[in-house]
Amino acid sequence: MSTSGFDQVLGQDEAVALLKASVANPVHAYLFTGPRGSGRRLAALAFARALLCPQGGCGTCRHCQLSDTSSHPDLVVVRRTGATLSVEDLRRAATLAQRRPLEAARQVVLIEDLHLATRSAPALLKTLEEPPPTTVFLLLTDDVPPELVTIASRCVEVPFSPLRPSVVASYLEADGIDPERARTIARSSGGNLDRAQLLVADPSFGARLELWRSVPRRLDGYGATAAALARELIAATDAAVAPMKAAHEAELARLTEEAEAMGERSLPGKKDLTDAHARAERRFRADELRAGLGVLQRTYANVLAESLEPGPGGLVRVEDLRHCDQAITAITTAARKMRHNPSELLWLEALLLELSALSLAA
Repeated sequence: MSTSGFDQVLGQDEAVALLKASVANPVHAYLFTGPRGSGRRLAALAFARALLCPQGGCGTCRHCQLSDTSSHPDLVVVRRTGATLSVEDLRRAATLAQRRPLEAARQVVLIEDLHLATRSAPALLKTLEEPPPTTVFLLLTDDVPPELVTIASRCVEVPFSPLRPSVVASYLEADGIDPERARTIARSSGGNLDRAQLLVADPSFGARLELWRSVPRRLDGYGATAAALARELIAATDAAVAPMKAAHEAELARLTEEAEAMGERSLPGKKDLTDAHARAERRFRADELRAGLGVLQRTYANVLAESLEPGPGGLVRVEDLRHCDQAITAITTAARKMRHNPSELLWLEALLLELSALSLAA
């Protein structure tokens, strides 16, 4: 039996092994959890293909070919029609789940963005509690909020983790990216392959990288310098998030226009969508700042490594070693505290002031 559809899923060996083992005798519902860019959707589609193929995903038969183009009559993909997965969306999924398969031995109902169904989830619950014998549900979600715990309890969870930097770098290198640049982008991707691909196409990425690398040599012991540098770093982060914000605004405008064309006075679920956009933007900002802290930490680590090399007279400067080590510890502590600070600017200023004091002491 071939399961070549899973070959596209990178760095998720445990999840893929679970899915492959489930092909011959699947249960009625699987919950794919984890961050975007981790390969969960690719895995779900590969699993769907394997479930519909009489040979478990041979890759060459008509069932596999139709699945690969999302045109198999027994593969139902349910996407939200508005800002959230509405009651109507999930009722439609439940209705489709009751039908008999048209060509395969079973049908697969794949539901995306289940985390946007916190209010409508009960519309699917009864179907999951009394599932049709020939239907398999594949549910995709970023996380499991309290409103979805009951749904999750009816499913086999298939967890996906952020990808390892080495996995992301290897993918980028295979796509023609210079190895050193691929490694740099991979370290900044936060394990999100989608983010890595965005960074490849981001013309300002290199400038942001150099900005973070310049921090140690620009700190001079003055608070005003640290504050100005903190503002510069936050402005660079704002610029990095700007394309995502623009895409979200365009999506909101498109959905609003479609809703008005259908006679709606406003976009149903608009608040839920804007909240989801805000969460995505906060995650992107956090990833960007963590990546910057990683660059800053590696910069001090390089200085530390250089300090270990004997200088004139064969001496190693103990003060340099101590201060670089203290700087790395300060950055690690700041990274842990990041999510608990209401102001990014004040948090970053505090870190840079601490690093500046260490620089002055050195």
